[in-house]
Amino acid sequence: MSAEMLTLFMFGGLLVGLFMGHPLAFVLGGIAVLGAWLGPGAKILGTLINNIYGNAMDNYVLVAIPLFILMARFLNDSGVTEKMFEAMRLLLANLRGGLALTVVIVSVLLAATTGIVGASIAVMGMIALVPMLKYGYNKELSTGVIMASGCLGILIPPSIMLILMASYSPVSVGALFAGALVPGVMLGAMYALYVLIICFIKPAYGPRVPAEERAETSTRELLIMLAKYVLPPMSLILGVLGALFTGIATATEASAIGVTIAFLLFLIFGDRKISTCYRTLIDASKTTTMVMLVLVGATAFTGVFSRGGGMQVIHDLVMAMPGGTTGALILMLFLVFILGMFLDWTGIVLLSFPIMLPIVENMGVDVLWFVVMVAVVLQTSFLTPPFGYALFYLKGVAPPGVEIVDLYKAVIPFVAIIVLACLLMAFFPSLILGLPSVLLG
Repeated sequence: MSAEMLTLFMFGGLLVGLFMGHPLAFVLGGIAVLGAWLGPGAKILGTLINNIYGNAMDNYVLVAIPLFILMARFLNDSGVTEKMFEAMRLLLANLRGGLALTVVIVSVLLAATTGIVGASIAVMGMIALVPMLKYGYNKELSTGVIMASGCLGILIPPSIMLILMASYSPVSVGALFAGALVPGVMLGAMYALYVLIICFIKPAYGPRVPAEERAETSTRELLIMLAKYVLPPMSLILGVLGALFTGIATATEASAIGVTIAFLLFLIFGDRKISTCYRTLIDASKTTTMVMLVLVGATAFTGVFSRGGGMQVIHDLVMAMPGGTTGALILMLFLVFILGMFLDWTGIVLLSFPIMLPIVENMGVDVLWFVVMVAVVLQTSFLTPPFGYALFYLKGVAPPGVEIVDLYKAVIPFVAIIVLACLLMAFFPSLILGLPSVLLG
């Protein structure tokens, strides 16, 4: 089979397998085996096994993934999130759109401590959506801000997506964390600014919390709540990122520090039951297994694709784009956006990086800038139908009256904000490259 036909077969088979409802990891592995027989031949399967072992089983950086997942689970099961939300809600009670702003701020803090999108959206959906609708908030604004802010977990470090990206690129974990920090916080600030603007233009979209409810908590009690429930998660953020950026610890060692701090928070704020710890470990193991299985399947897929000449086909397609380097970069980022409608971020990273990064390096483009741009674009992979996972996470915990069509409408302005953020970073690369140059030289 020619390289062009193999490319069509493998990506066409990938879409067919996904639309049939099969798990991504097994679709990737199955298409890899079929592609090997039809393309370069079954003789390469032995080489693929060696590649899988080298990329997945013998990669020290990937040890950080299960540790960060465990850190997120401990923090999620500690119950501190609900108390943190209540403290921030009362703090911003006098602002129009204060509840929506609270969602953004708490989601940014969760992104920097948990990094698991499903958990963040589910938690915020359960504790924030009902109060927002109760106080008369616009349905699309309420659901949209929860979904978009919850997706920041894969962008703001520490993030398991950034660790996986670093392991498949020449960029270090520390540099990638530093490069993604400003764009992640900037995107959260843009969501908050959108909430303020829309609630200023249309006050009915985000009414204030009733004054009598705010008066039930004194300023002193509010300050105590903030110190008790907001500062501890901040210590987790500073412990992990501080150890990493100061050079005290590698990413793997920093993840171990994070697990320790998260476990202490669980002991302080959680129920401290053995059964809860057991459930936490099981949930973390399931998530880790899912990520690693996708990694194995994607390694096999890209290995066959490369040996069959598919890499050269994509390279020629990208380089044939009008506009030179700019046109090629736009095409690659657009392909990432389209893939986000059908795949989750794990599959997109593992499929696109072996193909795109060599092209980026040959063009002389800064790889760190490109990787962070891809990370920002991948925010949309959770929001865009038909397979926008954030839509289904929130629908699963939403109260009656919130339909999937409402969620589709709700994500439109936030996808537009993500596109605007990408344009800003394209015109001002220092938004990505500035902090790494200061921290890492």
